[in-house]
Amino acid sequence: MSDRKYRQRGYQDDGPSPSKAERRPSKPKSREPRGQLPLRPPSPNMPGFHDVIRCARCGRLLDAPIDETSTCAQCGSALHSCAQCAWFDTGSRFECAQPLKARVTPKDGQNDCGHFAPRVTVERQTRSQRGPSSAKQAFDDLFK
Repeated sequence: MSDRKYRQRGYQDDGPSPSKAERRPSKPKSREPRGQLPLRPPSPNMPGFHDVIRCARCGRLLDAPIDETSTCAQCGSALHSCAQCAWFDTGSRFECAQPLKARVTPKDGQNDCGHFAPRVTVERQTRSQRGPSSAKQAFDDLFK
């Protein structure tokens, strides 16, 4: 018996240690590229993705196109503003990722900047496409 405290095999033990190939069974190699997803339609129960534009101040979902005079229906803030722009970056010069000659102020007020592009985010579709019409119908669907 060994004079060590624990019985687990370690680097001090004599004898051959199993190699990596012996420890792990080999998987058949696939011929697909690793970084790409398979080209098949998503299953119906998986959520999809969609592009949305939200108000920078209150977070309300905006569906109409943004023009220079549009405002948010919920909070009343100007939508054609630097805070709503995709190029807005607080760490860059004049707080804009595009080259500007002068700072646009205020950042949350309406402006007529030529570089304006609304900030679009990609979100999961969390709403189901069709749901039960009533609570009783939803309860009955559990036992089908």
